[in-house]
Amino acid sequence: MKAMWNFALAASLLACGGCTVVSPDAGQQAVLIDKPVLFGHGGVRPEAVPTGLSYTWFSTDKIYVNMFPQQYDGNFTDLMSSDGVPLDFHAIIRLQVVDPVTLVKNFGQDWYKNNVEQEFFNKVRSAVKKHGMNETAIQTTAIDEIDSEVSREMTECLRDNKLPIRLVKITVGKANPPDAVRNQRVETAQQEQRVLTEHKRDLAEQARKAAEQSRAEADNAYRLAMNLNPAQFVEMERIKMQSARLRDEGCEVHVHHRRPGGPGDKREVT
Repeated sequence: MKAMWNFALAASLLACGGCTVVSPDAGQQAVLIDKPVLFGHGGVRPEAVPTGLSYTWFSTDKIYVNMFPQQYDGNFTDLMSSDGVPLDFHAIIRLQVVDPVTLVKNFGQDWYKNNVEQEFFNKVRSAVKKHGMNETAIQTTAIDEIDSEVSREMTECLRDNKLPIRLVKITVGKANPPDAVRNQRVETAQQEQRVLTEHKRDLAEQARKAAEQSRAEADNAYRLAMNLNPAQFVEMERIKMQSARLRDEGCEVHVHHRRPGGPGDKREVT
């Protein structure tokens, strides 16, 4: 009996002589787990230790919990779209702890890996399968719909499982199709661009021909109005060009008109 009391006294002195320092950083809270050596009941304490410095029994464990929003990445490969094309996705989920004591007591330190990650992955896969490759990887019109669906379902999942976690945001990035599909899209785009270029070239050529035809019709109408034969009209145009060139060179140009069709019908440039 005496030996037992001596052992209990020694253990008590050892327990009183040692302590555990608890010092959560900014944005952290410490959850304490008592593990009595001889007397009392162990378990998670009902109150977390806020930022600062405190002391507890040497046998007490401490778990620091980050109270800031935390980001977790998900890389998805070969997610099948609704039209059977495998896609690569990158998604991000941001979560914030609201009750560290309940979290550690009911879900442990590795709460994300054990209780959230697989649900998040499953929700993303399910949402992606509802959309085709073109709207998710090329036009990206379905990305917002996928974000909204996964956010709604993850909020329900956290609530139903009583996880003391707040969903801050889910962001699903643009999907990457396989190289073969991407190369085919590039080739198709190049072909479409070539067709568009040829079409524009044809339109420009047609416009040029129309302009030339219109100009020719106008010249012919002018020739007929002036009662000029083709040779006289050509000569008149030559004189116009010569006059313009001389004016550009700074020469003074005088054009003498004679009645078309009369004797010596011509224009003289001096």
